Amino acid sequence: MDDNNAPLFRQIASLLEDSIVDGSLKVGERAPSMNELASFHQINPATARKGLSLLIDSGVLEKRRGIGMFVTEQAVHVILERRREKFAAAYVVPLVDEAAKLGISRQHVQTLLEQVAESRGLYK
Repeated sequence: MDDNNAPLFRQIASLLEDSIVDGSLKVGERAPSMNELASFHQINPATARKGLSLLIDSGVLEKRRGIGMFVTEQAVHVILERRREKFAAAYVVPLVDEAAKLGISRQHVQTLLEQVAESRGLYK
């Protein structure tokens, strides 16, 4: 599990979203059950249920009575769209704020971003 500050149920939802986005959990496939998640992550089943409920409510998973929860057709689109909307606030703002505190220039931040992107194979 992540040891970030997000509540455990949100961490569960994020882990499942990551699996959907990276393709290890595909459209139409059955998602891990509440009990499977609780056992694997050693958490309360109610916490796992709450994480799964977030994904059902957002249209990422659909519940099929008696057989489990499955990844919806629109899951990847829903996840990526929400993450794009939150990207600047979650990543860019803290980066710029910290650079300002450290006295790092805008140009140097831009250079650092380009170097990291290149090292990750993003901008060849």
